[in-house]
Amino acid sequence: MIDDLDMDLTPVIAEQPHPLLFATVSGAHLYGFPSQDSDLDLRGAHLLPVADLVGLREPEETRSLAWVRFGVEMDLVTHDVRKFVRLMLRRNGYVLEQLLSPLVAHTTEEHRELTALVPGVLTGHHAHHYRGFAVTQWRLFEKTGELKPLLYTFRVLLTGIHLMRSGEVQAHLPTLLEQVDAPGYLPELIAAKAEREHGGADVDHARVAADVERLHATLDAAQAASALPDAPTAHDALHDFLVRVRRAG
Repeated sequence: MIDDLDMDLTPVIAEQPHPLLFATVSGAHLYGFPSQDSDLDLRGAHLLPVADLVGLREPEETRSLAWVRFGVEMDLVTHDVRKFVRLMLRRNGYVLEQLLSPLVAHTTEEHRELTALVPGVLTGHHAHHYRGFAVTQWRLFEKTGELKPLLYTFRVLLTGIHLMRSGEVQAHLPTLLEQVDAPGYLPELIAAKAEREHGGADVDHARVAADVERLHATLDAAQAASALPDAPTAHDALHDFLVRVRRAG
């Protein structure tokens, strides 16, 4: 369960209208650079009853809930397990980070089974996800000058590089700094982010831009040399998992 967030989320989980397979903390807390006033982002998967999928009503495949507790803004977004599994098969690193998050608010045996199937969905094409995310965040940094999107830029590039090299999804930036050659000033930026959620980035823009460009090139090279396959190998296993879970539900 969550061990570095002093918060009991059990009541929130119990109030959900559909059984949750899992709920974990994502966002800045997972990435290792939360601020004192950071939101708490919960993500997961729920299980819709069969009637909701075969009847006339449109199924509620994605549920979103936002609230404030103990002065902290929180949101919980969950997908029906079928949608979640389909996202897993679409080289979507974001949902894999949620699934593998060590900050666990709620877990089940099905959560553990899905986690075990992650190696079978990883491909070299996941580099595209992280490359595209980095480009979007860099553009946001250039527009706003804020530190947050700059840290996101570095985080996703380093996650992508590490994934291509090791086959491991690692979203925690301080951990990535120990595993991938990264600019030496990043610990200072992480410390600055802890003080304010939307502060400006006090950096040498030219130097930072050069480092981002270098990491893009490193990601390209890591993808080209990666041992990850071109396509998922766990499609049948995920299909069988989904049918079994739905029948049991």
